[in-house]
Amino acid sequence: MITRLLALFLLTAAACAHPVAQGTMEFEIHPDHLAIRARVSNEQVFVESAFSGAKAPDRLEDAWRQHGDYVLAKVEILADGQALRGSVEKVTPSSDTSAKGFVTYDLRYPLTGGAELIARQSLLNEIDFAPGNRWEATFLVRVSRDGAALGEPQLFTHREPLHIALTAAAPPAPHRSIFGEYLHHGVYHILEGWDHLLFMAALVVATRRFRELIAVVTAFTLAHTITLTLSVLDVVRLSPRIVEPVIAFSIVAVALQNVVRPSATHGPLRLLVAFGFGLFHGLGFAGGLLDAMQGFTGVSIGTALAGFSLGVEIGHQVVVLPIFCLIAVVCALLKQPEARERFAAGAMRYASIVIAAAGAFYLVAALRG
Repeated sequence: MITRLLALFLLTAAACAHPVAQGTMEFEIHPDHLAIRARVSNEQVFVESAFSGAKAPDRLEDAWRQHGDYVLAKVEILADGQALRGSVEKVTPSSDTSAKGFVTYDLRYPLTGGAELIARQSLLNEIDFAPGNRWEATFLVRVSRDGAALGEPQLFTHREPLHIALTAAAPPAPHRSIFGEYLHHGVYHILEGWDHLLFMAALVVATRRFRELIAVVTAFTLAHTITLTLSVLDVVRLSPRIVEPVIAFSIVAVALQNVVRPSATHGPLRLLVAFGFGLFHGLGFAGGLLDAMQGFTGVSIGTALAGFSLGVEIGHQVVVLPIFCLIAVVCALLKQPEARERFAAGAMRYASIVIAAAGAFYLVAALRG
């Protein structure tokens, strides 16, 4: 059973250029212990079972139980700097055995006093999705004491620990606002999402003037902001089986347009291409955001969405500006107009060939999925 599920998962996992498994955690502080209820995606269980190096269990039930020990090992809880020794108290299997299902783990850590808890996790982070692109697990965490919520839900990733004050006398725990958390999440979502970066690189290598760069980035930004917002508000949703292949195809299409029809890389047609494909990229961004905003309402949704969108744009500029400036600087150093034209055309052509090849890899993987 588990072997067949893992085989199916391996065929579909390659279609996703954002190797992120998402779930939720509830931290409940009691006088003598910390209780954590972790809602973990089957996707996370399948990834760990397939790639951890350990022998995969024969039964799904065994995989769920085995993964509980993995979660316990990868979630570190410190009380005033001292590591707490936890245990898995209960495993609640999922009724959905697909990658979209969730299994629940109840963890318990004894408390003997202290002023502050620090939680860290590194789930899946030792597993490579592709060279230089590791899997990760993210969780939306709610903290409560005696049934009363302590502040807004927080994102829990391998990059940032959670700080939780145990007593009223303890100094306020360092905690970023919802805007800051989702700004950070948006930046890394882009920098770790090779498909979006390749698409932006294909657009940028064909630009010659700064105003042209601004126009094409604005068209793409406007488009993905529209569909990201509509998706988060549950107005527009498309299956990843549609979105991921279209995103991969967008890389190939734009890169080949640079090579085959360089004259079409400027003006209204390029803006239309950037806007049209940007609509699908926005739905791709939403795939990394919807679960992370689960349970948000009203102002919190707007704040998180604004922070995430700004983070996405910052991530884009980290790629866009260096590429554009490098080409511009080299062209400025070349004194002859013919030499500048040859360099710009050659840079666009050969970079686009590489980008198209990478996009073709993602497209084949997405279509297989």
